[in-house]
Amino acid sequence: MDPKKSRDSAESARAAQFPDEVLERVLSLLASHKDRSAVSLVSKTWYNAERWSRTRVFIGNCYSVTPEIVARRFPNIRSVTLKGKPRFSDFNLVPQNWGADIQSWLAVFAERYPSLEELRLKRMTVTDESLKFLALKFQNFRALSLMSCDGFSTNGLAAIAARCRNLTELDIQENGIDDNSGDWLSCFPENFVSLEVLNFASLSSDVDFDALERLVSRCNSLKVLRVNRTITLDQLQRLLVRAPRLTELGTGSFLQDLNAHQYSELERAFGGCKNLHTLSGLHDATALYLPVLYLACANLTFLNLNDTALQDEELAKVLVHCPRLQRLWVLDTVGDEGLEAVALNCPLLEELRVFPANPFDEEVNHGVSESGFLAVSYGCRRLRYVLYFCRQMTNAAVATIVQNCPDFTHFRLCIMNPGQPDYVTNEPMDEAFGAVVKTCTKLQRLAVSGLLTDLTFEYIGRYAKNLETLSVAFAGSSDWGMQCVLEGCPKLRKLEIRDCPFGNAALLSGLEKYESMRSLWMSACKVTMNGCEVLARERPRLNVEVMKDEESSDGQAYKVYVYRTVAGPRRDAPPFVFTL
Repeated sequence: MDPKKSRDSAESARAAQFPDEVLERVLSLLASHKDRSAVSLVSKTWYNAERWSRTRVFIGNCYSVTPEIVARRFPNIRSVTLKGKPRFSDFNLVPQNWGADIQSWLAVFAERYPSLEELRLKRMTVTDESLKFLALKFQNFRALSLMSCDGFSTNGLAAIAARCRNLTELDIQENGIDDNSGDWLSCFPENFVSLEVLNFASLSSDVDFDALERLVSRCNSLKVLRVNRTITLDQLQRLLVRAPRLTELGTGSFLQDLNAHQYSELERAFGGCKNLHTLSGLHDATALYLPVLYLACANLTFLNLNDTALQDEELAKVLVHCPRLQRLWVLDTVGDEGLEAVALNCPLLEELRVFPANPFDEEVNHGVSESGFLAVSYGCRRLRYVLYFCRQMTNAAVATIVQNCPDFTHFRLCIMNPGQPDYVTNEPMDEAFGAVVKTCTKLQRLAVSGLLTDLTFEYIGRYAKNLETLSVAFAGSSDWGMQCVLEGCPKLRKLEIRDCPFGNAALLSGLEKYESMRSLWMSACKVTMNGCEVLARERPRLNVEVMKDEESSDGQAYKVYVYRTVAGPRRDAPPFVFTL
């Protein structure tokens, strides 16, 4: 027997001899769901200890498992994070009423997890009836986070406010919500004091400000407050005075005329926020009112200006006061000159996202280019995460950027004109992304764009050994490109493809790969129903779903979603979804 294997076996045996309560206590210190899943594979003893000690569960696809299976495996869960629809639902590529309804999960949780405390949902369908059910059935419920969900209204939020007496977190982000009115805030009982996180920034209706002010005043532990754009500057000032311990703030609208006294009071209120590390909102902020923020910027690590069309000079004046900034989101109205200010003032920056202010207007005169990105790479050598929307880029610039910042884990470059080549050489952008995957050995997520041939995907398959998520649109030359990725990226978990020339040969090249991945999305490619049927027949443990719509033609699989599952075909598929 191999001495090393013998030694490892003996060590595993000794580890398995820990008393159960000791082992469970040790495993309870593991925060990462990946780490916990790994230790459960060590031995039967460790499996059982991990099973009983786990209180939090993350499910990346609500159809990969059933709630009954989860409840049998983990009997003591207190916190559930659950994702539903494919990510491309954010781009309206997933039809309405596709599925991912939370109610069947809640019914099982009510029976098996009556002490459930936290529910964090993303891209799920959540009705008012489900929210009312949640509020009634879980007496110790504390935290609700809904991100990119749909199907509910402020009536459902009113039920949560009225009945969840121990609530510490209500986080509503980017949801398709029926915003009936802001009266739901008045449903919090007058003796309710436990709230620590309140985010309703994505709601549109006027809120009951008196109720909000009373709520903020009595919740002494409130650390996160993000209001919607109906909150005026003088109302914001009143809230800040009552919540000086905030660490995260999302402001309302800056479209208000203030007199000198109001201006001074607002500036003083921001100055009292000594613990603030995250600032967002700032809707329609102008140079006139930006100075009121300066005293609150000293400890900021995250500044989100995604709702504010600042110019370069305005951004520069803010950044001077943000010496500790690590994350920055801006609109491309700041231009390359604004990004030069980022390079000059933000040496600790680790994440940069630049969004398009007018993504569908090809006549806009503003925007960012390779020049601004290059400047940031020279001044911000700690950069790890980038999402960069631009209208032009060069291979040479990207090669220099990753040379300056080789530790990228997330690199998402979005050249907004599909099929755009290197605008200087007119060559494909293959060498740009080749430089990314060759240089950034820690890369986990990559989004490619521009004119790309199969050479880009050859580079990805050869060098991107830690890549977990790849997003591709309007790229590639043949099936070979996708084959390179599927054969060469051992850690690939999510592959998202749209409008590419990949067909059945590309799809079927992943037969050995898909069961180790979370999902594959393909739309507007050259895949046929016959190819999908072959995949389903060869890999029965996969769900192969084809969505039909008005753009589909006979024999064509226009939208395909493939994912691993231990639950079999889902029972709630709508008529336009064919499970093969």
